[in-house]
Amino acid sequence: MIVRMKNKVIKPVLLAAVIIGILATAIQAETLVIAGRDGGYAKALKMAVEMYKSKHPGLKVERLELPYGGLLEKSTISLRERAGSYDVIMLDDTWAVEFMSNGWLMDLETLGTPIDKDFIKPTKDVSRFPVGTGPFYAVPFVGNVELFAYRSDLLKKYGFKKPGSWSDVVTAARTISEKEKGVSGVVFRGTKGNPIVTGFLPVLWAHGARIVGPDGSAKLDSPAALEALKTYLSLKPYAPRGVETYNSSEVRDALMQGTTAMAIELWPSWAPSLDDPEKSKVVGKIEIMAAPGQTEGSAPMLGSWLLAVPADAKNAKRARDFIDFLTSAEMQKRLAMELGTPPTRTSVYQDRDVIAKYRWYPAQLNALQNAKPRPRITQWSEVEAIMGDYLQLALIGEMKPERALAEANKKIARALKY
Repeated sequence: MIVRMKNKVIKPVLLAAVIIGILATAIQAETLVIAGRDGGYAKALKMAVEMYKSKHPGLKVERLELPYGGLLEKSTISLRERAGSYDVIMLDDTWAVEFMSNGWLMDLETLGTPIDKDFIKPTKDVSRFPVGTGPFYAVPFVGNVELFAYRSDLLKKYGFKKPGSWSDVVTAARTISEKEKGVSGVVFRGTKGNPIVTGFLPVLWAHGARIVGPDGSAKLDSPAALEALKTYLSLKPYAPRGVETYNSSEVRDALMQGTTAMAIELWPSWAPSLDDPEKSKVVGKIEIMAAPGQTEGSAPMLGSWLLAVPADAKNAKRARDFIDFLTSAEMQKRLAMELGTPPTRTSVYQDRDVIAKYRWYPAQLNALQNAKPRPRITQWSEVEAIMGDYLQLALIGEMKPERALAEANKKIARALKY
C-alpha cells in the first residue's frame, strides 16, 4: 500500500513510523508527573489521583512521595536546569519567593480560568508574586496555620476568659502554675531553630514588630521586638522544666495528658487527638483559637502548602486541570472529612458536616483569615536559623534579650545582602 499526501508518496514503512511517532506523542501528552510530600499529604494526593484517573481513564500518573528536604532539592534542581521533570509540584510557601521570582513557575491563569475567590486571602496572597498583587503562580492546597490552645475548665476555674492578649496569657499562666498542682501554666517548643522561631513569631507580630522591613532591611532590633521577646521570656517560669528542649511531641503530650493549661502553638494535624478518648485525658476541655493579639491584632503564622506548574512542564494544561480538581470545594471537603487535610477554602470551613466533625474549624478559619506569612525573602532559611540560635540563648539565660536581638539583627542584615 502506498499513500499519497499533497503530491508526496509515503511508503508503508515510513507511514508506520509516522503513526508510531504520533501515538508516542499522544501517550506522552497524557502522562502527568507529580512531585509531592510524603506522610499525610501523600495520602491526600494519592486519593485525589485515584479519583481523577477514574474520570480520565487514559491518563498515566507518576507520583513521587518525598520528604521535605528531598522535595525541595529535587524540585530546585529540576526547575533551575529546566529539566522538565515534573508537571505538578507541591511547595512550601517559604520556597515560593525563589521559585516565582526566578521564573520557574507558570502563571496559572494563562492555563485556565481565574483562581477562585473562595480561597482564603492569606493563602491566596502567598500564591502570587509579588505577594498579594502579582500573577498566580500557585494555588493553595493545605491550609496549615499556627493555633493557640487552652484548657477552658482551668481558665474558668480561676476566673479567666479566653486570652485576648499575650499579657493575658502571662497572667493566666502565672496563676494556674502557682495554684494548680501538677499543671504548668503554659507550654511551647523551646528547641533552637524552626521550633522556637515558629512559637515566637505570633508574639513578635502581635507587638507590631517585624524581622524584615518593606525596604528589605533587617528590623529585628527594635523596641517593639524587645517587648515581644520580654513577653515571650516571661512565660518560661510557668512552663515545664526543660522546656528549652521541648519539640512537637512534648507539647502534644502535655496537652493530651492534661499537664498544661495553655499551648502557644498547636497545628491542625494535632487537634483531632485532643478529642480522642483513647489518646487524650482532656476530651472536650481543650479550646482552640487564633493567637492572641497585643498592640496589634491576632497574627498566627501561616504554614500553607501550594501546588504549582513548572515553567518547563510537558503537560501544563492537564496539570492545571488536576490542580483545579484537587483544590475544588468538593475534593477539599472529602480530604478534610476522611484524612483531616486542612482546607484552604472558606466554604469548606463553613460546611455543616465539616464543623460537626471538627468543632474547632470556625476558630481555624479565623486564624487563617488573620494569618501572616514568614518574610517573603529568598534567605528565610538562613534568617530563621540565626533567629533560632539567639532566641534560645535568651531563653536559657546566656544572653540578655537586648543583646540577643542586636546580635541576631546584625547577622540577619548580612544574610539579606546575599
